[in-house]
Formats: sequence, C-alpha cells, structure tokens
Amino acid sequence: MANTVTISKKEYQRLLERALRYEYLQKIIKEKADIFGPPLIRNIKEIMRAFRETKLYSPQFLKSLEKGLKRSSYFKK
Repeated sequence: MANTVTISKKEYQRLLERALRYEYLQKIIKEKADIFGPPLIRNIKEIMRAFRETKLYSPQFLKSLEKGLKRSSYFKK
C-alpha cells in the first residue's frame, strides 16, 4: 500500500511558498541573534534619514514612524 496524497497544483504552490518563507525566516534568525532587540542607534534623526534614503517607504509611513519613535521611552533615555 503506497502512502500517496494528491493535492491540487494551487495547494502545492501555497504550501511550498509557506515552507520557503519559513526557511528564510529561520535563516535570518540564525544569522542575527537578536532581531527583535532595540535598535543600536538612539538618534531619531539618523534613523529617519536612513529610512528616507531607501526610498521604499511612503511619506505617511515615515511620518507615523517618526511619531512612534518620538513617543518611545527607549528614545527618551
């Protein structure tokens, strides 16, 4: 008796994509010990400059990010 399961191509692709994302996340976590730790830089202006320079983020996101950083107790120390 064979252990065979038949699934649709769409379901196979969905499962494969999930597995690849999981493997990618595992790799990132192994490479960087503390990815959820606080940023090393405490200068809000430097952080904002770096985000703007990427040209990946909308003005609304950047405004929201800056507002959040200013509210953060981490940056008030």
